[in-house]
Amino acid sequence: MSWDPDRLPDQHGRTVVVTGGNAGIGARVSEQLAGAGARVVLASRSPERAQATIDGIRDRVPGAALALVRLDLASLDSIRTAAAELRALGRIDVLVNNAGRTDAVRRRETTDDGLELIVGTNAFGAFALTALVAPALADDGRVVWLGSFATKLVRGDVSDLQSERRYAPFRAYGLSKHATQALGFELDRRWRAAGSARRSLVAHPGFALDRGSFPLFLQSKERGAWPVVRAAIDPDAEGGTFWGPHRGLVGRPAPAKPVASSADPAFGAEVWRQAEAATGVAFPIA
Repeated sequence: MSWDPDRLPDQHGRTVVVTGGNAGIGARVSEQLAGAGARVVLASRSPERAQATIDGIRDRVPGAALALVRLDLASLDSIRTAAAELRALGRIDVLVNNAGRTDAVRRRETTDDGLELIVGTNAFGAFALTALVAPALADDGRVVWLGSFATKLVRGDVSDLQSERRYAPFRAYGLSKHATQALGFELDRRWRAAGSARRSLVAHPGFALDRGSFPLFLQSKERGAWPVVRAAIDPDAEGGTFWGPHRGLVGRPAPAKPVASSADPAFGAEVWRQAEAATGVAFPIA
């Protein structure tokens, strides 16, 4: 189908969870989906910031159906609590794994559970949440994972995902996005193998900022949300696909090509194994 980001398919009666929905790309995704009629649940580390975002969306989208759940992806206890609250809401049609850290610290730090902070939050935390929320996902539901152009700048290294041998801030971020993308594609492979109608997709926002006018290689965060929204609700978007701006860093949402390692089944299977081992969470595929 042709796709117009300003004229989205009607989403009334559907529930979408957006992690990190209180700011940045997540806030724009939340607003666009609420504007299309979806009930949007913002899962945020800061309920206060999430409530402020909700109030702002309601000012711009009268009647928007919005809720919030506290979630800290750097804590497995928080993930378990949030997942239970999300399951209690009823059927979830789409889970958007948007939350994550981009401010990689200078020295290697760990999550509450001893995982390298960036990979533990961005990839393993999202994996654990998805696994624990999966029982509430609709039979034809979707999961959208946030990838990044950084995967083209950092080599994927499945032997050192948690930077135990060598830590550098941007490398840690790039590794987290290699892992995130790999988990998204691996989940779709596993669902297909099990005969499930669920879909797992990956999307990246390009280079999106919130500042004044934009040169050719930058775009607004509103536009950065477009590929994520399309992956979430385009009825023709197939599982296992990758979405981004059509000109690489900027442009309208379109199918894209991920780096080879992210889409490699062996790479994905190993990241999946590490995610289960690191979190102690087994993913219920059936």
